[in-house]
Amino acid sequence: MRINKEIRAPKVRLIGKDGSQVGIVDIAQALMQAQQEGLDLVEISPNAKPPVCKIIDYGKYRYQITKKERESKKAQHQAKLKEIKVKPNIDEHDLKVKIKHVREFIEKGNKVRITCMFRGREMARPELGERVTTRIVEDLADVAQVEASAKLMGRNLSLVLAPLGKKK
Repeated sequence: MRINKEIRAPKVRLIGKDGSQVGIVDIAQALMQAQQEGLDLVEISPNAKPPVCKIIDYGKYRYQITKKERESKKAQHQAKLKEIKVKPNIDEHDLKVKIKHVREFIEKGNKVRITCMFRGREMARPELGERVTTRIVEDLADVAQVEASAKLMGRNLSLVLAPLGKKK
């Protein structure tokens, strides 16, 4: 964004400080008008023919733009990936507690990776781990959907759950 003497075009479409159209004027005349009002001449649309310039306080304008950017960043929710680890021979109550934690994460809008870890001889029965992960998915079907299906990588069976879309 160019301001004052950085503007190269010989003629510009000028917008006054109150937002009214002044018209197409010479760049020197536009700069003189801006100086008389104690403000800056800012090139708003450089690709237009002729470029559009506005008489405004540039410092205040930059402050408002950064303030809007900060507000929009604040409004965004970054979906984080949380992880819950279980084992294939997990007890019923422990599994319910893990499911409750996963539900809380999902309701806050986060994704959750569920990892079933196999140790020692547990690798001989991977279907036990699949049964545990299937149970978790079924219990959370009302709030979550499977984003990445269960995959066995080494000694870990993992899948990713994501929150359901907005309800209409």
